[in-house]
Amino acid sequence: MIMSWNVTNRCNLYCDHCYRNAGVEDNGELTTEEGKALLDEIAKAGFKIMIFSGGEPLMRKDIYELISYAAKIGLRPVLGSNGMFITKEVAEKLVESGLKAVGISLDSLKGNKHDKFRKYNGAWKDALYGMKNCRDAGLSFQIHHTVMNWNKEEAIDIIDFSVAMGAAAYYPFFLVPTGRGESIEREILEANEYEELLTAIMKKKQQVNIEIKPTCAPQFLRIANSLGMKLRFSRGCLAGISYCIISPRGDVQPCAYLKEVAGNVRQTPFSEIWRDSKVFNKLRTQEYKGVCGECKHKEICGGCRARAAYYHEGNYMAEDSSCVYTNCNRC
Repeated sequence: MIMSWNVTNRCNLYCDHCYRNAGVEDNGELTTEEGKALLDEIAKAGFKIMIFSGGEPLMRKDIYELISYAAKIGLRPVLGSNGMFITKEVAEKLVESGLKAVGISLDSLKGNKHDKFRKYNGAWKDALYGMKNCRDAGLSFQIHHTVMNWNKEEAIDIIDFSVAMGAAAYYPFFLVPTGRGESIEREILEANEYEELLTAIMKKKQQVNIEIKPTCAPQFLRIANSLGMKLRFSRGCLAGISYCIISPRGDVQPCAYLKEVAGNVRQTPFSEIWRDSKVFNKLRTQEYKGVCGECKHKEICGGCRARAAYYHEGNYMAEDSSCVYTNCNRC
């Protein structure tokens, strides 16, 4: 089970797609002590992987303390970062704190395109230095690539780049229109483009020795199965089933891109929210509507619940319109 906690809304970048609309620090963010109590509840609920995210988590002053505490209570701490603050010294300190891996964002192999998207000149160069510093410190890292219509052609090349850099994995994140991402909804792939790229990525996985997991693209498991591939993943969309996210203020959501709030950890212990929330329990029924409800791949895919909500007036149990199956009779 995987948990993602946005430890801060503060960020040094102002990316076009940010689901959290990150930038300035939120004065209502959970304190260090509240964070440790939350980590205890997360472990109590049976979660194993603890993702510290943001904003930019390395801008939170107590991040090393929180990472160390997570490791101490048996969680596997990992970090989602833009990589720009990962100097040699920071990478070494992260290792000392017990961090197991870092996900670093890279949206293009062309520095000017990455920098334009991230709204910061030099972001691309600093991200690459961050990867190198992780590698030199013996800290496992993976590359996160937000896929849009203007950079989809780079996906395969970024996989090769990931291998060359010594990354442990490549995770393409398929854009979901939420937060600032709503303003660039036009950059989302069409259903046929989405299917073709997922197929190309899965075929590429057969040629490289790193992990590849498309994110916010649950159809990848159906495609992998059709290619006879055996992956360690058993389900596409995990929202509310074996994954959720917590905001800087303690709001619990099924995923980063689904706005539905299941509860707040300042009002109710997280373990109780995870067990009793109506939102989570509804998602766990898998009683989807439309094509997703009839699809023979429902158990391994589930469709993207966040896209379902966005395109169906908040109904997160609706069909996922990004899937080619919504426009044909292949189910």
